[in-house]
Amino acid sequence: MTPISTKMPEKLGRLPDIAYNLWWSWTPEARLLFRHLDLTLWRQTNHNPVHMLNELPAEQLEAAANDPDFLRAYKSVLIKMDQEIQNGHSWFYQTYPELTKNTIAYFSAEFGLHNSLPIYSGGLGILAGDHAKEASDLGIPLIGVGFMYPQGYFRQRLPSHGWQEATYEQLDLSQAPIRPVETVDGQPLKIHVTMSGTPVYARIWYVQVGRTVLYLMDTDVEENDPWNRDLSARLYSGDGEVRIRQEIMLGVGGVRTLRALGITPKVWHMNEGHSGFLVLECLREKVQSGMSFAEALADVRAHTVFTTHTPVPAGHDAFPFHMVEHYFQGFWNDLGLSREEFLALGEHQESWGTAFNMTVLALHTAGYVNGVSKLHGEVSRAMWQGVWPNLPQAEIPITHVTNGVHVPTWLPSETRILYRKYLGPGWIERQDDPKIWQQLDDIPDEALWDLHILLKRKLMKFLRARVRQRWLTGRDDPTQVLTSGTLLDSSVLTIGFARRFATYKRATLILKDLERLRRILTNQYRPVQIVFAGKAHPADDPGKMLIQTVYNMAKHNQMGGRIAFVEDYDMHMARYLVQGVDVWLNTPLRPREASGTSGMKAAINGVPNLSVQDGWWAEGYNGANGWSFGNVEYDDPETQDWADASAMYDILEQEVVPLYYKRDGDDIPRGWVRLMRESIRTSAHQFGTRRMLKDYARKLYVPAMAD
Repeated sequence: MTPISTKMPEKLGRLPDIAYNLWWSWTPEARLLFRHLDLTLWRQTNHNPVHMLNELPAEQLEAAANDPDFLRAYKSVLIKMDQEIQNGHSWFYQTYPELTKNTIAYFSAEFGLHNSLPIYSGGLGILAGDHAKEASDLGIPLIGVGFMYPQGYFRQRLPSHGWQEATYEQLDLSQAPIRPVETVDGQPLKIHVTMSGTPVYARIWYVQVGRTVLYLMDTDVEENDPWNRDLSARLYSGDGEVRIRQEIMLGVGGVRTLRALGITPKVWHMNEGHSGFLVLECLREKVQSGMSFAEALADVRAHTVFTTHTPVPAGHDAFPFHMVEHYFQGFWNDLGLSREEFLALGEHQESWGTAFNMTVLALHTAGYVNGVSKLHGEVSRAMWQGVWPNLPQAEIPITHVTNGVHVPTWLPSETRILYRKYLGPGWIERQDDPKIWQQLDDIPDEALWDLHILLKRKLMKFLRARVRQRWLTGRDDPTQVLTSGTLLDSSVLTIGFARRFATYKRATLILKDLERLRRILTNQYRPVQIVFAGKAHPADDPGKMLIQTVYNMAKHNQMGGRIAFVEDYDMHMARYLVQGVDVWLNTPLRPREASGTSGMKAAINGVPNLSVQDGWWAEGYNGANGWSFGNVEYDDPETQDWADASAMYDILEQEVVPLYYKRDGDDIPRGWVRLMRESIRTSAHQFGTRRMLKDYARKLYVPAMAD
């Protein structure tokens, strides 16, 4: 394979700069540029411009360089990219000019940026990716630190029996939008962390995300033993020994990566507890420089932000004391602490005994702590009150910053064109201003409904194309063709349910009363259909059982092909689903949904939520932009499920279905379009990352930058 740089014509010399900067992924003009270069190859490479440029013959690139239309489009995209990446006009630069030289180090175990870089598993990673993109858009001086997982997260396969199978594929790093960090003499930059007396090395890669840079560690280097080479191979090992080693590398190794790069962050941000060990390395540095532990802790705390993401106890990593002692043997001496004082930093009583809890470590050492919705902030204060036993619950120092989604990433080009026409050319820059969304009233019902129907048909086409491709490759039998959505009808009210299959999310709640559901789905005049998607953790058998239950319903003849389960849910599929279904269903057991960003993505696309009033929906629901249920809590889980399912069926039968099928003479459901409009109006400004990042800056980052 000829390197891109050697075959690139001089006139297109900076085309690789565009391909290697994921800014293109949320910029329609840049994506269109690659589509025009070779549409077939663009699709075959799954919209990966690096892979595409590697495959394109030099003659085709030369022809593009001599095409006046392509050259004009190329120069226009370059100008746009350079202008947007220059920091002088950004919000942060304009608002806090005296702070622009500071750096915020954002540590996350995963980053969901684009399907061409599959180093994410779900909502936490997608949020981190959206966080990085919006930091770029606003000019916030943030850099990301994480792992370059060569095998990423697993690919999901559902055989005809419906029991999830997990496979892992090695990522071809030469085809991904990443580049190695090199030393001044051209060698790969590497750092190391000693574990169990053995140095474990990691090479560093970087990913350009607009203005934002991510630095990703990879332990697959020749200096490591085979078991250490595999340390960063995959996300979220179920093995506790591997997990703690990964988190040591993420936290301690991440700090050492920044030091090796000559970067001195002013603020350290831990996105969930996985990176909590970073504070130990920061404390060690300060104590070794001459500070007392108390002085070092005060200094670290003043500049450290911690975001907790889950109100479910099992979602917080905890390790047995003996395991922590093994890997941090002698580390407490470097901190000037005794063994007992060191372990007390993370000590917490788990269901299985006393352990070292990563969230407790973060709570003890971060000066700024937040949950990810208003309700989650309240739940977190109650959940972690034991860390501050002398404070009343209302005074526990955990605030909240409600999550958001990166609007340019999750809106399709067709919607952006419509908004530009009616909201004005500057609507993206003003997306967090509620006034801009009042202009939605200027969009005719016909235009909004036609757009939705277009996106719904694109979803159905996408699902069928996936089935056709799998059939051609011999991967599916007739049962799997049926369950994957081939019988879905774009004229039928379509409900979407797509998320991680954890038991508390209750994916099968809508299947609680099968006879009642069958009547809803197969109504001759007002039918309904449901599209499910999502993965269960490879070690989560109860979650796999939920998937199998849904899958069995999808092939049940009495459901009339009205249920589908689409396997291998990822970012690419998510965009089609949140843009193309009619209703977004969310059924968590309240209050266990910390936020729930998939519902936000649907809402900004005019897809109303039918949701338990949990997470973000407790703030977002206003009575006119969707439906709420599950607000009465029972002690008995079975009673809770039946009550919630009954309320959900009532809403479907009495409100959702009649409103969708109530059409005027032009076959437009005016009431439904009004609901769509209200969903967009109330969510786009309030639940975008633009509002979220500004909240982080004002409430957490800027205060943490103070000396």
